[in-house]
Amino acid sequence: MAVGFFGLALFLTFSFDHGSSSSAASSSPSSSQNVEVTYGTVLKLMHEKTKFRLHSHDVPYGSGSGQQSVTGFPNVDDSNSYWIVRPTPDTSAKQGDTISNGAIIRLQHMRTRKWLHSHLHASPISGNLEVSCFGGETESDTGDYWRLIIEGSGKTWKQDQRIRLQHVDTSGYLHSHDKKYSRIAGGQQEVCGVREKRADNVWLAAEGVYLPITEGK
Repeated sequence: MAVGFFGLALFLTFSFDHGSSSSAASSSPSSSQNVEVTYGTVLKLMHEKTKFRLHSHDVPYGSGSGQQSVTGFPNVDDSNSYWIVRPTPDTSAKQGDTISNGAIIRLQHMRTRKWLHSHLHASPISGNLEVSCFGGETESDTGDYWRLIIEGSGKTWKQDQRIRLQHVDTSGYLHSHDKKYSRIAGGQQEVCGVREKRADNVWLAAEGVYLPITEGK
């Protein structure tokens, strides 16, 4: 795990603007109290109910949109489960800024550089809203926009807070459940969108490299 965090720290050094002299801090669920999630942070999202991590890989769906598939992954130590927290391009938010309850964010898959995306295509197993990865560094649209909803009284996103992500275009909540794929992604579970608040659409920020809050804001 320490090697993985070191690699992520190097990734941050060469991939992001150098707006702060402070160093990034690696974190895991066991050391999550009061750790802020800021723009530029690289993290894994853990599904609260099943403990699977939000995951993607360069494998397209065989139905629906045919875009890059998104699943829930059972193992902690997989680099395809890292996501970069990004603002939308029409805001003044920058690396190191805190993220307020209700903010519209994007999640960029670290390995493939595509965006967490949703639309009206049916998901492969349950027939809910499909969640995929789409676009790239210079290609993004409102299908990549997710509203951060913090459960409880928190005003800014911290690692130990329970959250929901609601898709802006479809109003679907990022959702997973124990319905699993049997072939190409055997053992991985479906990730989809549903329009109702349920226990199965709560997530927690887990392992990652958490960038410090930008000083002198």
